Amino acid sequence: MLRHLDPVTLRLFVAACEERNIARAAAREALVPSAVSKRIAAVEAAVGTPLLVRGRRGIEPTAAGEVLLRQAREVLWALERTQAELTGFAAGVQGSVRVLASVSALAEELPDDIAAFLARHEKVSVTLDERVSSEIVRSVREGAADLGVLWDASDTTGLLAVPYRRDRLCVVLHPAHPLAKRRRLHFAQTLAHPAIGVAPGGMMDLLLRREAARLGMTLAYRIQIASFDSACRIAAAGLGLAVLPREATALYARAAGLVMVPLADAWAVRRLVVVARGEATLSASAKLLLEHLEQQARPAQASRRSSRQSSR
Repeated sequence: MLRHLDPVTLRLFVAACEERNIARAAAREALVPSAVSKRIAAVEAAVGTPLLVRGRRGIEPTAAGEVLLRQAREVLWALERTQAELTGFAAGVQGSVRVLASVSALAEELPDDIAAFLARHEKVSVTLDERVSSEIVRSVREGAADLGVLWDASDTTGLLAVPYRRDRLCVVLHPAHPLAKRRRLHFAQTLAHPAIGVAPGGMMDLLLRREAARLGMTLAYRIQIASFDSACRIAAAGLGLAVLPREATALYARAAGLVMVPLADAWAVRRLVVVARGEATLSASAKLLLEHLEQQARPAQASRRSSRQSSR
């Protein structure tokens, strides 16, 4: 059976599943349809079960086909990553790492931390993309990304999760807002006021909706936008308050002349983690980056402890 599962056949099978049509898959891979059908039929004969069936929207993978599709994508991604790393040696780049991060992580220290890493390891390249937490976890599990940086409220079962940094949620307000003079606020106190939602469907949005439901209330946003800086501009126009991570929005808030009031709820302190499938699956360059990001958490934690002790 193994002799039929070569990279070319795997690529053809993935193309057939994605195109849902043998002819389109063949055109995509610059082959005749009979060549694609023959390769897939050979694998089906070897495993003794159908991998594709004709459905209402064209061909679809069977249960066995879904297993092969998932594994094929993982194998092909690993081969592409290997080729990229080997090609990199010719250009003096020894290793590449793909990192996926949530919007909060990207808006805070992560870009600076990666920049510091690259300054020390000039022969390593890092690809950094933004994704929602669920996509980050899935991509890391499937091997489509080396590392993920996200809030630890996500389900990271089965993954290595290394502590990274922390942030605190706060309420961003126009100075004339009725709540602007408070030293701190509980989330319940904000629910009677028009609100601005950020990144609908993201982890923070889900958290705030869950907490509102726990309080017996419905969270109704006046406006929903995708970025922290846009939320600050809307708050500066007096159109509502926004619950945002302090570390990610302090610069925008100060520039807009906004007030930032800390949330007093225990869940308002968020912990970011770096996730990976496991150290054994990481390349040498990915391990170096993981260790570097883990080290960045230690000075920040020591600084917070020192600050708390000096305030006593």
